[in-house]
Amino acid sequence: MQQSPIVLVGRILLSIIFILAGFGKITALGGTAGYFGSMGLPVPMVTAVVVALVELLGGIAILVGFQTRIVSYILALFCVATAFVAHFDFADQMQMINFQKNLAMAGGFLVLAAYGPGALSVDARRA
Repeated sequence: MQQSPIVLVGRILLSIIFILAGFGKITALGGTAGYFGSMGLPVPMVTAVVVALVELLGGIAILVGFQTRIVSYILALFCVATAFVAHFDFADQMQMINFQKNLAMAGGFLVLAAYGPGALSVDARRA
């Protein structure tokens, strides 16, 4: 039980970037779709909506600890995929840093998936 506040803080820290990024994308879908199109991603508007929803809803789920293990696996996979799709230009120092950041976040999500959301979560209340 003593670890539950620490796990909660970890969930908050992991969720912030996804909630903010998802909100930013969903409130500027045209720009997001344009950017995704310039990267050569298929059906940019659909991709933008899917990515925005994964980030926003996934971030909120992690924040409150709802379906934490499943969402953690999804976001870990999302982070790895994003690293390779959007941040694989190692000639650009910022892209290399973003690549490593995404892999680190994936690692955090895998730990969260393995050990669960802690007692201060919706999942714990439902059990």
